Amino acid sequence: MANKCPFTLDTTGQDIHGEAATLREQGPAVQVELPGGVLAWSLNSHAAIRQVLTDPRVTKSARNHWPAFINGEIPPDWEMISWVAMDNMVTAYGKDHVRLRKLVGKAFTPRRTEAIRPRVEELTNQLVDALAATEPGEVVDLREKFAYPLPARLVADLIGMSEEARAKTASVIDMMVDTTVTPDQAQEILLGWRGAMEELIAAKRESPGEDITSDLIAARDEDGSRLSEAELTDTIFAILGAGSETTINFFDNAITALLTHPEQRELVTSGNASWDDVIDETLRVESPLAHLPLRYAAEDIELDGLTIPKGDPILVNYSAVGRDPALNGAEADHFDITRTDKGHLSFGLGPHYCLGAGIARLVARVGLATLFERFPDMTLATPAEGLQPLPTFIMNGHRTLPVRLTSPVPAAADAA
Repeated sequence: MANKCPFTLDTTGQDIHGEAATLREQGPAVQVELPGGVLAWSLNSHAAIRQVLTDPRVTKSARNHWPAFINGEIPPDWEMISWVAMDNMVTAYGKDHVRLRKLVGKAFTPRRTEAIRPRVEELTNQLVDALAATEPGEVVDLREKFAYPLPARLVADLIGMSEEARAKTASVIDMMVDTTVTPDQAQEILLGWRGAMEELIAAKRESPGEDITSDLIAARDEDGSRLSEAELTDTIFAILGAGSETTINFFDNAITALLTHPEQRELVTSGNASWDDVIDETLRVESPLAHLPLRYAAEDIELDGLTIPKGDPILVNYSAVGRDPALNGAEADHFDITRTDKGHLSFGLGPHYCLGAGIARLVARVGLATLFERFPDMTLATPAEGLQPLPTFIMNGHRTLPVRLTSPVPAAADAA
């Protein structure tokens, strides 16, 4: 396997599922070429991914375990530099990871998750009410008008960012997941998001509020240590980016799946299946996150007879896990909310399991239930095969989601 030419990942993301199937057939790990000619190992089978996610010899710290980065072989304008230059909980290792996760975890307790429910409902109703004002039959981009603003505005609220500042930062986040960017754009992205976070932190130091940024500024763990300035800046951005981009694409994929499977939609709207069924089946078959950069082998890693050498970078393809026939059979790529086993790893596994999973599920339930309750006859305005994928192998979603909403059902308050 190691002697074969590296497989060049499609930076435009035209067929991430087909690409994953091709790679899976080649073995548990396949060497691939990333932008800039950087080589990594792509994992696309459930067994290999599960093993790597729980292996303590696999880390996410480039500064500790990627020789090419440590030695300066990875240039500061590398197209994917933002993914490895961050200094936060996501890229920390060992005791630093435990320390940072403990500090950040205080912002994502079950009690705090439930406390934001009223705000989730408020934002959802605002967006749905705006959609209800659309002329019947008019085509609406539901990604732009609903899937995008709901999680983006919520996460901005959580970190205490104004709507104006969020809007300015949105383009930076969108470019960060775009794997077609140039080296110059990559530098702009890195400088752009760090500058925006520094402005936010400075404002919160001057006027603290009831938000995660203010909490983290003041945070201390039991030993009296705290986030460094770099960790604070990069942690706030990680919360903003991870909390918005993945949920945006989740809504995009879930809505698309229900609109292209009317029999499945009927099951849930009639009460014969739950919104949790929809959430988990969407995460299984259309994980919003595809290849996530990057992990590293701190030691040689054996995967079913293949060795990933110490120091090599690794890409985990979350969108491939639930579609692995070894896990879900010949119909692994079929959307079916009645499926008994909807197992997925879209929230991760092991020490880096997503702290915001509870909030993401809450937003998903409220958002989908409200949207389909108000627009029970909504339809796609274009054939599903005509939807254009995002230009990336990191995320799984569409550029736009054009729908016809038809006449809305009155809101509960209006009906009363």
